[in-house]
Amino acid sequence: MISNATRLFDLDGFEIRLDPSWFLIAGLVTWTLASEYFPMTLPGLTGAAYLVLAIVAMLGFFGSLLLHELAHSFVARHFGVRIRAITLFLFGGVAELESEPPTAKAEFWIAIAGPVLSVVLGVSLLFCAGVLRLVAAPAAFVMVLSYLATINLIIAGFNMVPAFPMDGGRILRAALWHRHGDLLRATRVASRAGEVFGYVLVALGLLLVFQAGFVGGFWYILIGVFVLAAARSAYQSQLMQSRFAGHVVADVMIREPIIVSPDLTLSEFVNQVLLKHRISFAPVVADGVLIGQIDKRMLAAIDRDNWNNTLVGDIFVGLEDAAVIPPDLPLQALMTRIAQTGNRKFLVVKDHALVGVVTLASLIGYLHGGETAEKTRAW
Repeated sequence: MISNATRLFDLDGFEIRLDPSWFLIAGLVTWTLASEYFPMTLPGLTGAAYLVLAIVAMLGFFGSLLLHELAHSFVARHFGVRIRAITLFLFGGVAELESEPPTAKAEFWIAIAGPVLSVVLGVSLLFCAGVLRLVAAPAAFVMVLSYLATINLIIAGFNMVPAFPMDGGRILRAALWHRHGDLLRATRVASRAGEVFGYVLVALGLLLVFQAGFVGGFWYILIGVFVLAAARSAYQSQLMQSRFAGHVVADVMIREPIIVSPDLTLSEFVNQVLLKHRISFAPVVADGVLIGQIDKRMLAAIDRDNWNNTLVGDIFVGLEDAAVIPPDLPLQALMTRIAQTGNRKFLVVKDHALVGVVTLASLIGYLHGGETAEKTRAW
């Protein structure tokens, strides 16, 4: 989702992005305001007037979300945490931190900054709406400000729920981290709270759906699924960072991997290599020199009837920088490369010689089981 976001502009060094999913929620908010909220609070206006008010209020709503995320971002920068971008998307906004906060104190202040900003903004808008009401300003102005004041207070309250990845969940994690000195443990507890909250939202959504509130119920379900997935992802990410810290590719790579010759036919490659050793790719070596790799997906381009007279050397892929890594590459850097390139299989090369292979599957096995790659030959 976030990877499809389009850059809008830069604001004081922060790149502001817009994900395509934003248009769905923006349309839904505008439609709800124009067809329900403003006709109820300001009866007697034209449809066009309601639409204009709805668009203004919708833009103000997302402007409030942007300010909320900017508050997180400015405090994060103060503590030395870089922000990739601030992205508006289906579920609101998110400030994408490049790394975890360095301390529990930093985590707390980064997390609390957003809700504090939303409360201040909400109270300020509420005060302005009250002043305009006293001076008999147009009711439309008062209602838009009142709506934005209310929505900011709701944003603050919702985000303070002590469930990761909500701001309240990050504050909970900061408190546990400060108390026990264990970030992984703190993340596990806060993430489980996030999972519980996600299930509660889904259950509430299902209840609303069965009571004929389909749109509202479906929205609760979507948010619940998002929170649930984000909570699980947060713990897996922290587990990965904790497990991989201080380790390099050489610690998890499969040494002495199965290699193939470019003179092997595709039939021989399938029967004698893929099926026999239960692997999905193999380095291609000619006269002791690594020249590339072949993946089972490459077989799809060749008709099965031609496998007996087609050689590995006819279809293999040569050495590519993205697929070749050194054995001393930190595992965290490898995970970053996987995310950036989409590659899941890598040749480990030292002094122009093949010393092993590493795959996403072997990394996951090492992450969860603590096994060395040697124990899992299949890749």
